[in-house]
Amino acid sequence: MEKLVVEGGLPLAGEVDVAGSKNAVLPVLAAALLTREPLRVGNAPRLVDVESMLGVLRDLGCEAVRRDDGSLAVQAPSSPSQRTDWELVARMRASFCVLGPLVASTGRAEVSLPGGCALGGFRPIDIHRKGLEALGARVNIEGGYVIAEAPSGGLRGAEMYLGTAFGSSVTGTANVMMAATLARGRTVIQGASCEPEIVDLGHCLQSMGARIDGLGSPRIEIEGVDELHGPDWDVIPDRIEAGTYAIAGAMTGGRVRVRGCRPEHLTTVLERLREARIPVEVGADWIETQAFDPRSPDERPGPTDITTHPFPGFPTDLQAQWMALMTMAEGRSVITERVYPERYMHMAELARLGADVRREGALALVCGTPRLSGAHVTASDLRASAALVLAGLVAEGETHIHRVYHIDRGYECIEERLGALGAAIRREQAE
Repeated sequence: MEKLVVEGGLPLAGEVDVAGSKNAVLPVLAAALLTREPLRVGNAPRLVDVESMLGVLRDLGCEAVRRDDGSLAVQAPSSPSQRTDWELVARMRASFCVLGPLVASTGRAEVSLPGGCALGGFRPIDIHRKGLEALGARVNIEGGYVIAEAPSGGLRGAEMYLGTAFGSSVTGTANVMMAATLARGRTVIQGASCEPEIVDLGHCLQSMGARIDGLGSPRIEIEGVDELHGPDWDVIPDRIEAGTYAIAGAMTGGRVRVRGCRPEHLTTVLERLREARIPVEVGADWIETQAFDPRSPDERPGPTDITTHPFPGFPTDLQAQWMALMTMAEGRSVITERVYPERYMHMAELARLGADVRREGALALVCGTPRLSGAHVTASDLRASAALVLAGLVAEGETHIHRVYHIDRGYECIEERLGALGAAIRREQAE
């Protein structure tokens, strides 16, 4: 098992390019099941999660390869398998996105209950089931598998509400939207996810011939079509990766330009950075933190409260990284997690580095400290591991981050990219 070793205290400087969005590319790949023509996906990041999704698609009978130019090519067979391998789906929750397109295109799908990051609580598949049942599918859970069967004549359009107590469901919206593209008649999804990744999936489906209106709003209308085609599609840049590198620049006080991103996808984060007195400039497709001394009494970041919400609110996937930044602030910050209320498993590890953090219900209280000190810490999930890397960049001495396989799920060669900015970071075998 590998670990990352980070030597803190070095300001970052330079430029870093943002890779394609992990959360966008995974459902786009699943959309290949909706057509029998090849789907080419450009700007596809080289991530463990992407390889896991390709493994699921290959297990269903698809041809899936990465071309020399870095793009992915996926073609479903005329008769895909209708049952996924349990071990493959258990690795990653997003692989559950094959359920909707598979039942829509073949009439039946048997998909294992999903795995993925442990975010401190069980994430049920109720919304997926509710949406597919509204389209006429019979959905049961047997032996750890979700079994969905379309009625005679195929799925049929319907009106439904897919909101939850914690906001809209991203994967639920993706699954139902893909299934509805081949349903007979008109489907209206109320409470749909507005996330940029859902908008990107919808635009990809439109390029395949789907008839979809309302993308980016809580109400999506879909008029079913008889067939879809295989386009070339470039996924959007990864806004969470962009936000992570921007926070890294802010924490180290370096001039770091994050290139190839979409700042409009991070409006709330940029507002909070400015509120925290972080000098930052923004262009059409870049974000740049400016040089300053974050440990100087006159320039330390200011305490800034955040509450996570679905887009366009503060992203839950940047909550842990923001907490790492606030450990340096001059004063107390309050973080409220509204999307995954138990997503605070990184707090104990930040405390091992000397952070003054504690939890009160759904709130996390962060009191800034003058210094952090390196230690051995353990990552519990993808974004927690990123937060620990960021904290390691500013901690005195060496920070050893164990279970680094988490970070490889969502960040492409993070040690190389941070190293190019001047970070002292290396990958080693753990004892």
